[in-house]
Amino acid sequence: IKTAWVPMTYPKERAYLISELQDLAGERRITDIIYDAMYEGASICDLRLGTEIVCRRVEEAIKEGANIIILSDKNISKYRVAVPSLLAVSACFVWLSQRGLASKVSIIVETGEARDSHHLACLIGYGASAIYPYLAYELIKDLCDKNEISLSYEKAIQNYKKALEEGLLKIISKMGISTINSYHGAKIFDAICLNEDFINEFFPSTPFSMPADGIFEIEESLILRHDAGFKDPEPKLDQGGDMKFRKGQEAHAWSPQLVRALHKFLQTKNYEDYLEFSKVANEEHPIFLRHLLEPKLSSEPIPIEQVESEEEILKRFVTGGMSLGALSPEAHELIALACNTLGMKSNSGEGGEDPVRYFTDKNSAIKQVASGRFGVTPTYLASAKDIEIKIAQGAKPGEGGQLPGKKVNSYIAKLRYAQEGISLISPPPHHDIYSIEDLAQLINDLKEANPKAKVCVKLVSETGVGTISAGVAKAYADIIQISSAEGGTGASPYTSIKNAGNYWEVGLYEAHKTLVENGLRERVRLRVDGALRTAKDVIVAALLGAEEFGFGTVTMIAEGCVMARVCHTNQCPTGVATQDEKYRSKFKGSLDGLIAYFKALAHEVRVYLSKMGFRSLGQIVGRADLLELRSVDHIPGSRRFKLGALGFKDLSQSSKLERNDNPYRSSLCKTLEEEVLPYIKAQKRFSKTYEISNTDRSIPARLSYYISILYGDRGLEEDTINLNFIGTAGQSFGAFNHRGITLTLIGNANDYVGKGMYGGKIIIKPADVKDPHLHVSIGNTCLYGATGGELYCLGKAGERFGVRNSGAIAIVEGAGMHCCEYMTGGIVVVLGEVGQ
Repeated sequence: IKTAWVPMTYPKERAYLISELQDLAGERRITDIIYDAMYEGASICDLRLGTEIVCRRVEEAIKEGANIIILSDKNISKYRVAVPSLLAVSACFVWLSQRGLASKVSIIVETGEARDSHHLACLIGYGASAIYPYLAYELIKDLCDKNEISLSYEKAIQNYKKALEEGLLKIISKMGISTINSYHGAKIFDAICLNEDFINEFFPSTPFSMPADGIFEIEESLILRHDAGFKDPEPKLDQGGDMKFRKGQEAHAWSPQLVRALHKFLQTKNYEDYLEFSKVANEEHPIFLRHLLEPKLSSEPIPIEQVESEEEILKRFVTGGMSLGALSPEAHELIALACNTLGMKSNSGEGGEDPVRYFTDKNSAIKQVASGRFGVTPTYLASAKDIEIKIAQGAKPGEGGQLPGKKVNSYIAKLRYAQEGISLISPPPHHDIYSIEDLAQLINDLKEANPKAKVCVKLVSETGVGTISAGVAKAYADIIQISSAEGGTGASPYTSIKNAGNYWEVGLYEAHKTLVENGLRERVRLRVDGALRTAKDVIVAALLGAEEFGFGTVTMIAEGCVMARVCHTNQCPTGVATQDEKYRSKFKGSLDGLIAYFKALAHEVRVYLSKMGFRSLGQIVGRADLLELRSVDHIPGSRRFKLGALGFKDLSQSSKLERNDNPYRSSLCKTLEEEVLPYIKAQKRFSKTYEISNTDRSIPARLSYYISILYGDRGLEEDTINLNFIGTAGQSFGAFNHRGITLTLIGNANDYVGKGMYGGKIIIKPADVKDPHLHVSIGNTCLYGATGGELYCLGKAGERFGVRNSGAIAIVEGAGMHCCEYMTGGIVVVLGEVGQ
C-alpha cells in the first residue's frame, strides 16, 4: 500500500517539502502516530499499546520496501490521540534496532508539537532525520494574515527557519559537536523525573535523575491536554509564563511576592520579616528538588549559643560570577565592598575589573579566568584570593560569556580591551581545554601567576559530573564548584539559558560521592551555586557535600533588583544591570541592606544547626542520610518521587583547607625566582641564558606575579629583565608576561606561548633549521587572551593563534585554523599561509 500524502494546510509549503523528497531514492511511507483512545465513552487503547502499534506499522512499512518514513500526528480527532512525537521517534528506533532494521530507514517527523530549537534538538538527538513543524507554520501564516507580523509569509517562515537553525547550531556546539550527523541519534540529554522502567523501555542509554513518572503518568497528562482541545468550541491556549512571570501561570523561583518580601526586610532590617521571606521562598511553590527535601531535626537540640558564630558561617559564603558589564559599576562595587566587610568573597565575573579596585576594600576576592576571558592581566590575577576557571556554568553549559553591544560603553570597553558598542562573546571552553591535561596546565599556570590563591574549577551539574570532578581533583585544583541550571544576569539570549544543566542537588551529591569513593575528597573543597536564597538551601547543600555556598540572583535583589527581566536590554529600572547613565542614576542599593541580608541568612543557618543538634556547618557536610522526603498536597507528582532512588547516605568527609601544592613545578621555575627576584625588587637590569626542556612549564609566570605585587599594571621599564633560553620550552612559555620582561628562545615551544600576555616581548627562532619560515616553531593556542606585549616568531604557529587577542602585536610566518578568532584589539601579521 502506497499511502497518499496527508493534506497540508498550505499547498506551497507542502509542494516544497514534496519536491525536496522527490530527489530521494526509495519509497516514502506516511505512518500516523495516532491511536484510538476512546469510542462512545469506552477506552479502546492506551499509550503503551498505541506506541507499539506505531512501531509495528513502521516495521511493516520497511519490510515492504519503504526507506523514508514520515511519522505524522496531523490526523488527531476527539477520540484519536497522538503519541508524543519524541516518544514515537525514540520508541521506533529502539524497536527497529532490536530487529536490525534501524539502519534501513530515515525518519521524518511531521508534528504540531515541535516549535523551538530544543524540541528539534530532542527529535534529532533521538533519531529524526528531519522535522516538519506544521502547526508553527500555520500559526505564522495566521499572524501574517492578521497583520500581527509585518512581513510576508515567505519572509516570516524564512526568519523562523533561520532562528531554529541557529539555535540548533548553538545547542550542538555547546557539546563540542561540529556536524548535525554527529548529533543525530546521539541521545546527549539528561532525563528529569522519568522513572527507570520508562527510560529503559523507550529511551535506553539516557541518564536519568529524580525518577518519578512513567508511561501511565505521561498518558494522563497527554489525555488532559488532548481533551482540552475539544471541550470548548473555541479553545484558548494558556500563556504559560516560561519566559516571563504571568499571574496564575507557570510558577517562577522569583515571584513578585518573593521579591517584595525580601525588599520589605531590606527596608525594616527586622529578622521576623526575613523569616517571612524565607517561608515564602521555601513554601510558596516547590521549584527545586530541595523543596521536596527536609533536614531531620534532632530530638535533643542544642542551645544556639553553642553553635559556631555568624562570622564563621559567613566565611563560607561567596557571590556569583556577575561581571562588571552585566552589572553596573555601582552594583558590582557594592557587592565587593559588602563581601569584604563581612569576610565573604565576591566574584569578579568574567569581565575584568577596574585596576583602581585591586588590593582595596572594593577588590573582588575571586577572579574568573579561562577561555579568553576579558581583562585578565597579571595584576588582575595577583589581586585574587581565589581564581575561578569557568569551564562552564549551569545556566549556559559549553558557552562563553556574552554581553550585548549596547552594554559595552567606553568604560566597559577599556576594562575588557575591546571596542565600544561591539557585542562581546568569550570563546567556549573547547578552544583551549580539550582534556584534563589541558586543564591541569591552566591550573599550573594560575598557581605560578599567583602562588597564594586557591584555584577553583566551575562545573555544570549534570549526570557524569562526578567523573569530571575526580579528574579536576587529580589536576590539583583546590576547589570544585558545582553550578546548577538556575541563575544568570540576563546578558544572554533565552536559547542559552533554557533546557540546560541540571539541579545542583543531583550533581553536587554525585561529585561528593565520587570523590569520596576514589579517595580524593580530602584534596578539594566543594562549592555550590544556583538560586541559593535561604538557610534551608545552605543546610541541604551542606548535607549533600558542599562546604562553600554561592549566591547570585539574590545578591542582586538585595541591592535593589526587582526582577524586571530586562537586563539584556540595558534598561534596568533600578540601575543594577545597566551601563546607561540614565538608569544608573536610579541605583539605590545600600551596603547596610546587603550586610543585613547575609547576616540574617547566617543567623538562620545557626538556628537550623541548633535544631539539628550540630555545632558547625562542617559537622553536617556529606550527611545526606539526614534528609527526608516532603510531599506537597496540591502537586500529585511530588508524592511519586522516591528519595531512595537517589541513594543518599552518610558520606561525611570534609576536605583540608590548605592550598594544593603543584607537583609540576620545575627546578627552572625555582631557579628563576631565586636569581631574578632581587633584581625585580631593585628595578635593576638582569640578563642570563638558561637551558630549557619541555618539562619546564609556565616559564617565567612567577616573575610576573612579583612585578604585579610590587608595581601593579605599570610593570618595569622595557627590557629590564632579559631571559634567554636554549632548547624546547614546555607549555605556557611566557604566559601572563608582564611589562619589562623580554624572553628570547632559540629552539621551539609547546602550546600556549604568550597566553594572557600583558607586556614585554617574546622572541622565538629555531636553531639551525633550513627554511625556518616552513618550520613550526610554536604550538597551538598561542597568544590566547593576550592583552598586550609583543611576540615575534621565526616560523609557523599551530591552531587557534591569537584567539581573543585584545592588544598584543604579533608577527608569525604561518598559522593554523581559527587564527585571530574572537580578537578585539592588537595587531597580528601572518607572513604566510593561514588555515587550510
